[in-house]
Amino acid sequence: MRSYLIEDFYPEHLDRVLVALKDKGYAGPLDGIFYLPVPQELLTEAQRAHADCGPHMFVLEAVDEHTLKLELLVRAQKKLRCECVMYATPAQREHIIDFLDAFIRQLDIAV
Repeated sequence: MRSYLIEDFYPEHLDRVLVALKDKGYAGPLDGIFYLPVPQELLTEAQRAHADCGPHMFVLEAVDEHTLKLELLVRAQKKLRCECVMYATPAQREHIIDFLDAFIRQLDIAV
């Protein structure tokens, strides 16, 4: 699995990030799992054609009290296996990493 890993958070900083993610409505059904949506304009042709599989999103996981792991796989919320589930394109990857870094910086936490 390709992923973007942010390590060495202070536990109190990671707690602030997790609370902010929950407040923004990104929390998934499992504790420590968050779904970050892929903007419509960045979906691939296959992902747009499979709108019924979506919404399409990235999964962010709080691995432990010091680490966040962002999977660089675009998932479909309604299907586990489909041709629309694929590794992020360069534009999707750049968007989600920039989004996550900016989200954390807005909380006054160094990335």
